[in-house]
Amino acid sequence: MLITGASRGIGAATALLAAEQRFAVAVNYHQNKAAADKVVAEIISAGGTAVAIQADISKEEDVIRLFSETDRLLGNLSSLVNNAGILERQMRLEDMDAARLQRIFTANITGQFLCAREAIKRMSLKHGGQGGTIVNVSSIAARTGAPNEYIDYAASKGALDAFTIGLSKELAKEGIRVNAVRPAFIYTDIHAAGGEPGRIERIKDSIPLKRGGTVREVAEAILWLASEKSSYSTGTFIDVTGGK
Repeated sequence: MLITGASRGIGAATALLAAEQRFAVAVNYHQNKAAADKVVAEIISAGGTAVAIQADISKEEDVIRLFSETDRLLGNLSSLVNNAGILERQMRLEDMDAARLQRIFTANITGQFLCAREAIKRMSLKHGGQGGTIVNVSSIAARTGAPNEYIDYAASKGALDAFTIGLSKELAKEGIRVNAVRPAFIYTDIHAAGGEPGRIERIKDSIPLKRGGTVREVAEAILWLASEKSSYSTGTFIDVTGGK
């Protein structure tokens, strides 16, 4: 399994759970090598197999290298988790510039398309592969629009949802299932990137379950979709949102 953005948060939790379920794991990271190495060390100490591979998925040459390194170090790919993504400071649209929009959409959409493209080349029956799974990590923001906070991020996740539906149908005959998880209100440091590290505490009373979620809870949904337990599901979304 190759997991993008796996050095911390949801990606790291997914890597650890994947290793528990006997996946060999490629832990992709952009900048935080120490965090990625820590995830790998934890997996190896528990008897699993993992490697850390640096790549900026918004760059095509990095994506190609990421998959080539995964091939070389771990062998045949059976699952891709498109987890990497960015969030920028909360603001309204009239304060956003084109550079911000370019960063958001390149990191949150272009990168996912490129990673899926490389995974297809390896897993599709059409290309001599043995099939596999792609799980996209979207957000409930795709449905709410995230007004007054980050509608650019929400729009990128809406695009990811459309991508999930279209690609699932495109690949259904080729042995690849494509699904997505839409988390929200999860305790991760992405809220600090948005300028409000305590956001979950502020809004938790509006969540039906009256609490924020954990990264492990999101990882459980991802691994279900990545495994044969969900063998009759494609184009499917699991919301991990506390009932919101």
